[in-house]
Amino acid sequence: MTTSDLEAAAASTGEEAGLACANLAELRGCLAPCFARVEPRRQARKYVTGLISDLPRKNCWALAEQAGDQTPDKMQRLLERAAWDAGAAMRAVGEFVVARLGDLADAVLVLDESGQEKAGEHTAGVKRQYLGCAGRVANGINVVYASYAALAGHAVIEARLYVPRDWAEDSGRRAAAGIPDDLDFQTKPALAAEIVTDLRAEGRCPPWATGDEVYGRDAKLRTVLEDQGTGYALKIPCSFRVTLLTGQKIRADHAAGWSPPAAGRAPRPGTGPKESGTTTGRGWPPPPPAATCSSAAASPTPPTWPTSTATCRPAGPVRSPLWCAWRGAAGRSRKISG
Repeated sequence: MTTSDLEAAAASTGEEAGLACANLAELRGCLAPCFARVEPRRQARKYVTGLISDLPRKNCWALAEQAGDQTPDKMQRLLERAAWDAGAAMRAVGEFVVARLGDLADAVLVLDESGQEKAGEHTAGVKRQYLGCAGRVANGINVVYASYAALAGHAVIEARLYVPRDWAEDSGRRAAAGIPDDLDFQTKPALAAEIVTDLRAEGRCPPWATGDEVYGRDAKLRTVLEDQGTGYALKIPCSFRVTLLTGQKIRADHAAGWSPPAAGRAPRPGTGPKESGTTTGRGWPPPPPAATCSSAAASPTPPTWPTSTATCRPAGPVRSPLWCAWRGAAGRSRKISG
């Protein structure tokens, strides 16, 4: 590597750093109206700066040290007692992300939950439950997230805390944790459906959504996506039951065995006749209009085509340059690329 190469690399790095600082300053400006007082607004700036730093642990103590505070009291107050509009802050971040990461039509909404382990029992929604971050059942909380994924990058634009049923039915515990009285128990797919509905109403929902088996097996979520015209590529487990046109119900992995030998590749979203129609898990042609889509591939005999709405369905002419990985009914990973 020559001296000129090193100088060019340094100049490029400096330019990217300057752009990052400018974007961060703009985001801070977008968040300013969410705070009624200047003190929590300033502390929030320190908090966000710490979150995007390379600190190995990002608790209040570490973030306070990074910000130059002598104790974590200010950080803890920001998160526990300070008055600011969390919903407005999330909308501001979402609008910033959508505006900076490219055309909405070229993005995909990724639905997934993530957990965080907790030591105590007073955090809202905490209980022993499966946590993806730990890969096991542990004491902690789960949050359903919606990430905006585009060619230029990806970022979380919406989130909903999963409140377990025993929390939702315990009025005293809810009051102590500050959970609103009108918040009812909702499953994770129901929270995802609520997120999609809100994003659609705000004009920030991409034309495609994707998620794992937790969301793919939920009929109500799939119905919400279809009713709102959002295409989806959702995983389903091998044991998922699909309904044939004859009315017979069978496992998805059994239905996958009926696919024609040449159907070895997954289709691209929005490809095919007039860039619309229904795609299948393993190639064209699409099924008859009465059928929808399944991870089980099409049968060469139309009357026995699976009619489950389980994995991949475009919402009209859609272009998506991203790829959505999904698991075929036989358990093999496949790719839908655009």
